[in-house]
Amino acid sequence: MKKIEAIIRKSKFVEVRNALHEADIEFLSWWDVKGQGNATQGLIFRGIAYDINAIDRIYLSFVVRDQNADKSINAILKSAYTGESGDGRIFVSDIGEAIRIRTGDRGDESLYNK
Repeated sequence: MKKIEAIIRKSKFVEVRNALHEADIEFLSWWDVKGQGNATQGLIFRGIAYDINAIDRIYLSFVVRDQNADKSINAILKSAYTGESGDGRIFVSDIGEAIRIRTGDRGDESLYNK
């Protein structure tokens, strides 16, 4: 099993969510987050300087069977891509165990996707 976490542009969230749904990812969690990369920017509006380095992003997290990891990653790559700096990151980790609380199913059986 793999845990896939991605940080993407807020403007691409609906496209990414739809692409993951088409890739048979039925369950995922997401959070609104702020982040800062290498680029630094400032904005001066009416004589007041504003720091606009904190950029709104979406943080996605879900666990899939090993056989679904590549198609999930590819779905994110294709749908989140703009070609500009700040498209985001994808992180993949191994999961040692998963247990569905309601049924006690363990391992791959505890996941919803096939």
